[in-house]
Amino acid sequence: MLDLLLVDDEPTIRLVVGDTLREAGHRVTIVEDGAAAQRLLSEHRYDVLVTDVRMPHVDGLTLLHLARQNHADTDVILITAYGAVSDAVDALKEGALDYLTKPFDPDELVVRLARVAERHTLRRELASARAALAARRSDDDIVGRSPIMERLLDRIGTIAESDAPVLIAGDSGTGKELVARRLHDLSGRRAGPFVAVNCAAFPETLLEAELFGHDKGAFTGAIKKRDGRFKAAHGGTLFLDEVAEIPLMAQAKLLRVLQSGSFEPLGTNVPVKVDVRVISATHRNLRQLIAEGRFREDLYYRLNVLGVAIPPLRDRRSDLPLLVEHFLQTYSPPGQPLPMIAPRAWAVLSAHDFPGNVRELQHAVHHAVVLARGREIDLEHLPPELVGDARAHAPNGMDTDAHLQPLGPAMRAFEREYLLRALRLSSGKRQVAADALGISRKNLWEKLRAHGITDANDMEE
Repeated sequence: MLDLLLVDDEPTIRLVVGDTLREAGHRVTIVEDGAAAQRLLSEHRYDVLVTDVRMPHVDGLTLLHLARQNHADTDVILITAYGAVSDAVDALKEGALDYLTKPFDPDELVVRLARVAERHTLRRELASARAALAARRSDDDIVGRSPIMERLLDRIGTIAESDAPVLIAGDSGTGKELVARRLHDLSGRRAGPFVAVNCAAFPETLLEAELFGHDKGAFTGAIKKRDGRFKAAHGGTLFLDEVAEIPLMAQAKLLRVLQSGSFEPLGTNVPVKVDVRVISATHRNLRQLIAEGRFREDLYYRLNVLGVAIPPLRDRRSDLPLLVEHFLQTYSPPGQPLPMIAPRAWAVLSAHDFPGNVRELQHAVHHAVVLARGREIDLEHLPPELVGDARAHAPNGMDTDAHLQPLGPAMRAFEREYLLRALRLSSGKRQVAADALGISRKNLWEKLRAHGITDANDMEE
């Protein structure tokens, strides 16, 4: 429901349009002139101002400026006669949302207001998300307030103080490293180093040297001694991302470190003692890898003393406004207002499954912010794969293209073209055209006048 102010000096429009809008569930205040509307706009905030353009004393354009000045989020829809369309077009450039040309079907205004209501709902959701983000700690990188995320945060808080190894399970893009960092930051090791290793980023021959270090000449290319990541993490936390990719030989050495707290760098038999908490993460099914003989079962139990499961984005859709607002703040230029999101673009984001999870959403918002350049984010600013996916899954293959017209304007455009065609076929003879259309000459004249079709236009057509 919207709070509307309807302003028009024609009693019929006030009566018919007012009743239609109330039947549609909106709260409507009706006045007959701009002066009365001017007083109301200074005293009350309306969601939408619907006003005639040309009125005595105070016109619609003056009301537009006043409404936008008092409440920047008030949307303005103008009503104009055909001869004043240029006024409405100018008003669109000054911030009006839309305009209707007399005579118009009140149901068409209802359709347009439904889209406005979508915008207001979305605006409220994002404003609520913005307030929630403002209330977060500045060092809090995990964004989410859904029940499943609240349980995850509670789990992190419970196990953070322990020194026991933690295994984080979650799909790619869910934020496993963020969880690992939160565990470190809440632990007694927070003053020590946090060292992250992507185990999938190193060839099998180099991963062991990366983790445990090596002596000079231990292998080809080892031109000097180098400490490994375990030693670098002494007194802190070592995060092993993609732990399922560790080869079996290195798994055996990792198991010994977890058991004894010491290891021998490559090329030496001198043990190195370390005090490290190991947090590991994977998107793979480790039990299946164990069954296939590709992951050691004893290592699995050493790593998985405490487990944390991160939900995919599809299971926490209520966090979408919060995440979108977070990324809008992240990628919008400093000092500039955050862009709004068009309802149809939001519909695409809301319907997408996001197999790439939060990382995919982050990319989509970044992509949109760059292309929109401060304007409202619409379909053309989203990554093509998101829009294409939405079209592919639309009911009956319906196209979600931004140029699809609402039914009312499409029907009026068809009627105007059909009238012109009838005039051409009748060589401009209106009685002949009326007979062919099955309407009276008076009815034809009224329709031509409503569509702004003059004799000159008939000749040109």
